Formats: sequence, structure tokens, C-alpha cells
Amino acid sequence: MAQFILLDTETTGVEEKDRICQLAFLVADKGGVTAYDSLCKPPLPVDFRAMSVHHITNEMLEGKPPYAECEAARKLTELNSPENILVIQNAPFDLGMLEKEGVVWKGQLIDTLRCIKHLEPHHESHALQYLRYALGFYKEEKALADQLGVEIKPHDALSDVIVLNLLMKYLVAKVDRNVARLIELTKAPILYEFITFGAKYKRGVDRLEEIAKTDPQYLEWALAKMETLDEDARYSIRHYLYGANG
Repeated sequence: MAQFILLDTETTGVEEKDRICQLAFLVADKGGVTAYDSLCKPPLPVDFRAMSVHHITNEMLEGKPPYAECEAARKLTELNSPENILVIQNAPFDLGMLEKEGVVWKGQLIDTLRCIKHLEPHHESHALQYLRYALGFYKEEKALADQLGVEIKPHDALSDVIVLNLLMKYLVAKVDRNVARLIELTKAPILYEFITFGAKYKRGVDRLEEIAKTDPQYLEWALAKMETLDEDARYSIRHYLYGANG
């Protein structure tokens, strides 16, 4: 029987050199929900910008085992099998951090960030903490937090996966319990309604469809010259310039 692993990490920073300092996840199946949460000693110090977000100090990591030896990491290794489903908000970041620890996920993947962008593109933000309030999860989170003996603290990995669990339930209901649909949406390109790049137009305000009509040369230039465009932005530009099959 497939198990859902709802996972989050906290890290020493967000650069290529940075590493995991906290790993937390919930294992959800018909038997209920079990939590795993470990601090681990990374091979470099936590930078102050990261510290100001998750409040994990270098002193808190003294004496902690390295990633491979922490309890949560050992359990994740046990769960890393083709039948299990990993659920992450903004999966590329956490998967990239796990890969630095030698972890390549073998099962299916649901990226809740991509799914909510597909299903409810109208939100001003799709960040987990924004959705926590916009979708009312803050009213529901206490029950599971109390069951697990957790105090909800934004940007603590275990607290965030409790909110992630509520987002996952919301998405499952949104697709009529068709989990396979969420896996498909994770892989599918996202069609942006508003521009998300450059300085010529207002991001999140100016519509790509209108720009394609009034200034197609700019979008063609962006496709050819802007190496930082993500694949969803490229897909969206082609859609509005050349049609659904562009």
C-alpha cells in the first residue's frame, strides 16, 4: 500500500553550497499520521539570512549527527521506494538539497506548489504561509499539531509539513480524490496569465495575452535572449504567441 511522505527541509542557506540542517516529514496512510523530525549537523555553518527565517542557530546544531546518521534520514531511506508518494511544496529546492546528501527519490512526486498554481491561479501568492491564511488552514492546524505534540512555528520544517498536510487534503478534494491527477499536474507546464519576468512590464499585473498582441517582439526577444526564463514562462510565451500547439 502506498504511503504519502509530506516533507520539508530547513537549510544553511539557498546557494549551491548550502546543505540541510533540519529534515521533517509526516508519513500518512490508512493507519494515521506519524511524524519524523531531526536536526542534523551540516558541513558548513548556517548563514544569518537563513537563521533569520527558520531560527536554527549553529549552537543548536552542535553535537547533532550528520544528515546520514539522523533518525529522520534513516527513516526516509526506508521509505524511498517506487510505490510511495513524496509530497513537497516547491519540490525542486528540497529534492536538490536531498540529492546533495545522496538521496534520489524513487517513487512518485506531488509538488503542491505546482498543483495549486494549476488549480487556483488567481491567488496573489502561492507560498505555503500565504495559503495557510488564504485557505483557512490556520483554523484547522491545531488538532494535528496537538496530536503530534508540536507547536506551530512558521518556517520550522515540522510545523510547515503540518500545514502542507492540510494543503494536500485540500488539493485531493479539489480533484475529487484523484491523486493521479495531482501527479500529472506536477509534471504539466503551468500557463501563466501574467508576466513573471523582466523590467519592461509589471510582474503579476500585465497580462501575457495582451503583451503578445501589442508587443510580440518583446516576448520573442525574451524567448531568444533571456536565459533565466523558467520552462513555465517559456511555455506561456509560446502559448500566447503561437497558440496552444506553439
